[in-house]
Amino acid sequence: MSSVTHHAGGLRERLIGAWKLVSYEERPADGSPSIYPLGEQPQGLIMYTPDGYMSAQLMRRERKPFAGGDWFDGTPDEYREEGTSYIAYSGRFDVDEDNESLTHSMFVSLFPNWLGNTQPRVVRMEGDRLQLRTASPFPSGGHTVMSYITWQRAEPN
Repeated sequence: MSSVTHHAGGLRERLIGAWKLVSYEERPADGSPSIYPLGEQPQGLIMYTPDGYMSAQLMRRERKPFAGGDWFDGTPDEYREEGTSYIAYSGRFDVDEDNESLTHSMFVSLFPNWLGNTQPRVVRMEGDRLQLRTASPFPSGGHTVMSYITWQRAEPN
């Protein structure tokens, strides 16, 4: 039995809603130890809407505020920290029910190289947990890695 069939409805239907980030791990292809680019206790949300849009926001928990309080007047170090401690993108998503996979299409992205890209994800759902894994290795921080991002369904208020 597939790990994606524990709840009624198809994968797309079960993705709909908000999910809180549990962990973001990168596993180097060379077998070296795992990397946690946003620390071992990152924060984040990913949301999937019924009309086919998604938005992902992931960040390092202990981000420092800009000294001057002006987003558009930070120091080079503040901008470097901002760019390496936050991941954000939004756009369309599509589900392949048969292969238990989905794609995220980047309409907007903090990382400009992702604009217009469509990235495949391998999905595993168990109970109220969602794991999204990259479908192939990619470069990150000087390593070639696979990412494993685990989410937990957000509780309604």
